[in-house]
Amino acid sequence: MKIRYVGDSCCEFPEDFKKEHDCVNIPLTIMVGDDVIIDDASFDQADFLKKVAAYPKCPKSSCPSPEQYMKSFEGDVDMVFVTTLSGELSGSYNSAVLAKQLYEEDHPDENKKIHIFNSYSASCGEMQGLMKAAYYAEQGLPFEEIVEKTEKFIYDDLKTYFVLESLETLRKNGRLSTMKALAATALNIKPVCIGNHGVIEQVAVARGMKKALDKMVSHSLEQVESTEDRILFVSHCNCKQRAEEVAALYIAKARFKETRFIDMAGISSLYAGDGGIIVTF
Repeated sequence: MKIRYVGDSCCEFPEDFKKEHDCVNIPLTIMVGDDVIIDDASFDQADFLKKVAAYPKCPKSSCPSPEQYMKSFEGDVDMVFVTTLSGELSGSYNSAVLAKQLYEEDHPDENKKIHIFNSYSASCGEMQGLMKAAYYAEQGLPFEEIVEKTEKFIYDDLKTYFVLESLETLRKNGRLSTMKALAATALNIKPVCIGNHGVIEQVAVARGMKKALDKMVSHSLEQVESTEDRILFVSHCNCKQRAEEVAALYIAKARFKETRFIDMAGISSLYAGDGGIIVTF
């Protein structure tokens, strides 16, 4: 069976996964003033963060077109598994779903099987779903069972937490009122947030990044009975040392099957901001 794994550009594929599997990234587009940035292999995180910091307004982003997704379905493959940003936060999921519908209408004689996963997450949360699908595929499970088990994992089991260094991106995108954002910034208050079936919720606050990360670790581990069969993913925006320190906090309190790190690409960097941390397991 030939299988392809497709993710929008908020899904950052680890290098070893790309070497072992047929992987395709579909880029989103970011607009910072007059600068149009394609979130692909050419993305320069350091330059991007400088542009965002200097731009007084809210940067914009646009999701891939159905045609971009349709192109990724082409070729000699039997199954295509696609993951996208949370459908509750982006149009990427709906674009991929429409692409599947249009592709199947245009290719009625093909036996190719395609499934679109709503990650209900972002960044490493998207990758968690594809890695789970790959795990089930490697066990030789049929397409329908791979889909069923992976969907259950994404919706029922996967945990997504994050802490941001700055609230400015949230403010610029209308996630917080100006007064709340300014007050929190002045007091060095950091929110601990969770992705609850794709919807962002605040579960705690702390003064300072270190205390916020400590709270995130404690709170997230309280929500699960066991972590031994889970992969700990830590995505970071320009803060590798912080990501390693967060992983160490988790490993000191729980045992994981594996620990992985991801340096964020464009869309993840835009919304997490410089110094942002996303954790999934």
